[in-house]
Amino acid sequence: MKNTGGRMTVKLLDLAAQYATIRGEIRGAIDEVLESQQFILGPRVEELERAIASYCGAAHAVGVASGSDAILLALMALGVGAGDEVVTTPYTFFSTASSITRLGAKPVFADIDPRTCNIDPARAAALIGPRTKAVLVVHLFGQTADMDPIMETAFARGVPVIEDACQSIGARYKGRPAGSIGVAGCLSFFPSKNLGGLGDGGMVVTSDAALADIARTLRVHGGRERYYHDVVGINSRLDALQAAALLVKMRHLEDWHEGRRRNAAWYDERLAGVPGLETPRVEAHNRSVYNQYVIRSRDRDALMAFLRESGVGCEVYYPVPLHLQRCFAYLGGREGDCPEAERAARESLALPVYPELPPAEREYVAARIREFAERRRAQGGER
Repeated sequence: MKNTGGRMTVKLLDLAAQYATIRGEIRGAIDEVLESQQFILGPRVEELERAIASYCGAAHAVGVASGSDAILLALMALGVGAGDEVVTTPYTFFSTASSITRLGAKPVFADIDPRTCNIDPARAAALIGPRTKAVLVVHLFGQTADMDPIMETAFARGVPVIEDACQSIGARYKGRPAGSIGVAGCLSFFPSKNLGGLGDGGMVVTSDAALADIARTLRVHGGRERYYHDVVGINSRLDALQAAALLVKMRHLEDWHEGRRRNAAWYDERLAGVPGLETPRVEAHNRSVYNQYVIRSRDRDALMAFLRESGVGCEVYYPVPLHLQRCFAYLGGREGDCPEAERAARESLALPVYPELPPAEREYVAARIREFAERRRAQGGER
């Protein structure tokens, strides 16, 4: 934190602050791997897979190279391919949809629930058709989507549901862990995640033994035995250094979740009633782990500029919904197709919420937001 004449510098995320608390544990775990000289898969990865499966309420976990690959491999394991359709949300990170298109399938975008920014179950149900091979649900910003109606509709139509839980490890839906409700859950260990590694990493969790076996085969070029290939897979293996670091971090994960939740609750209270501002809505049956704390403002761009000028780190997740991305123009998406996702893209702004965020910095962020709102009101803007 820097404080110059009343102006602070507040990072959106400070990974160095987290590392400072576990430096000795991380270095010891890495040294053990270096001494073993076993870097690809192996005992550390298997130990992490067991720990993640247990934590997520699944029978199996398959470590892979990234969250993007976790989604891709889950789709591949279900046989998604050319001519198939996958119903998903347009308001998410790019790899949710790019994983579908890499297989020659078509993403079909269902608009979001404006209260949570997660996929709207009714809109998703309306888009399930004869070519639908899967529904790919995203648990955005650390909160699960409304899974019961999605699962009910998909089950009735014989369509499997995959959970993109890359932002939501540890989240709960009516007591059930994110990633344990559909046929498979996909996790990311990108450094900025609540459980972040030292680089890329991911995992597929499932209670379907056959799907887990296929995913394990696909991650090593489609072979169960070296140099013998049953199918064409990819090279997507979690390495032992990542597993060692993640095993250390798992010991602290629940404390970190609670730190984020405390900061979010504080923001909720401190920002309540600010004109033109909406704080995140978390459904009563959900437990959010706040991978991001995302507010909504009709003056988002002006607010973002003011906060950055004030030294506050903030970010837009996501500025362009996927149905309007240039690379997906061939799908025929147009402005107005998903109005709630488009509105969220114009209004959403993520604030610092990481567990080590100092109270003084948190107070500074809220004070600057309230100052912006007061200025706009004085100028005849938001009321």
